[in-house]
Amino acid sequence: LAGLKTLDVSNNKLSEIPAELADCPKLKDVNLKGNALKDKRLEKMVNGCQTKSILEYLRGRGRGRSKQDGTEREEMRKKKREKNKKKGGSDDDVEDAQKPSVKILHVSENPAPLVVKASPSARDVRPYIVCCVVKGMDFNTGNALKRFISAQTKLHEDLCEKRTAATIATHDLQLVKGPLLYEARAPEELKIIPLGRKEVKAKDLLRQLQAEAEEQRKQKKRQNISGLYKYLQLLSGKENYPCIVDSEGAVISFPPITNSEKTKLGKATSDLLLEVTSATSLQLCKDVMDALVLKMAELQRVTLETKGREACSDHESGEILQPEISGPEGRSPGAPLLLEQVRIVDMEGNLKVLYPSKTDLQTSLLTIVH
Repeated sequence: LAGLKTLDVSNNKLSEIPAELADCPKLKDVNLKGNALKDKRLEKMVNGCQTKSILEYLRGRGRGRSKQDGTEREEMRKKKREKNKKKGGSDDDVEDAQKPSVKILHVSENPAPLVVKASPSARDVRPYIVCCVVKGMDFNTGNALKRFISAQTKLHEDLCEKRTAATIATHDLQLVKGPLLYEARAPEELKIIPLGRKEVKAKDLLRQLQAEAEEQRKQKKRQNISGLYKYLQLLSGKENYPCIVDSEGAVISFPPITNSEKTKLGKATSDLLLEVTSATSLQLCKDVMDALVLKMAELQRVTLETKGREACSDHESGEILQPEISGPEGRSPGAPLLLEQVRIVDMEGNLKVLYPSKTDLQTSLLTIVH
């Protein structure tokens, strides 16, 4: 295996990955997705990290720690089984209760599904796009919104390879006017209100950002630049730029640079439109969306647990609380996130992409409710 460079064992029935895999000196690309791995930390990394991080983890685990970790995990499982037997439950019941969950609303069950039309003009610029709707997020509790934005940034750095492979955009669904159009426009014709800025043409925005990047470089006296500026080269040499336009003609997304102030998320946002675009791969778009949905479900579970602890604390202090009857659109506040399918169609209405489909979200870290 000394010459192995690429390994794809996705969607098999693997439960363990040998640490010796990290000893392959030329291995640069490994795909382990779709396997029910016993090592839950490794499974999380498989869904959200680059090959280098996965191999480093395997290498570290192989330095005499795997046996010890395995023994400790087995002892923990044994204690959990004994404790659960006393309660009359099973191991699977305990594990399922600890998993975050989402409920999928299929297009056939949705009275008003969102549709995105993909124009042929985007094909030569950034041809791949996947969208879905998530309802029921709580950004109002604690720093939930900040944690979500941080998680999105981390996905951009890792799985999206600093936006060079794919780009995520998130929108407040209540501010989105559908149906949507995904197309490419000339830089002087594309106008957008970027996050935190006034309306501007795409060519002028890139010129402004380039000037700001140069100023930042001079002030900090270094070669590298940070923030939005480091993505400017991704559109270098492009005659047209990709964008998503709403039914009122407003551009709400300009990947891979920015989305619009018009659909910006806030603490009051509960329903989101998620968008992933790529110039290289449709499957990568789906992988990134899978990772984003999983992260949102995990964050929502943490938020609800925090909310529950705060409620208990208030109750113990003697404060009288008004019970929360329902969440947005009548949903129970403790209900799983609602994930609505979104169709990407061509200009004639023929289906190009549906997310999530039956082959998406194949992870043991998430409970899917149908």
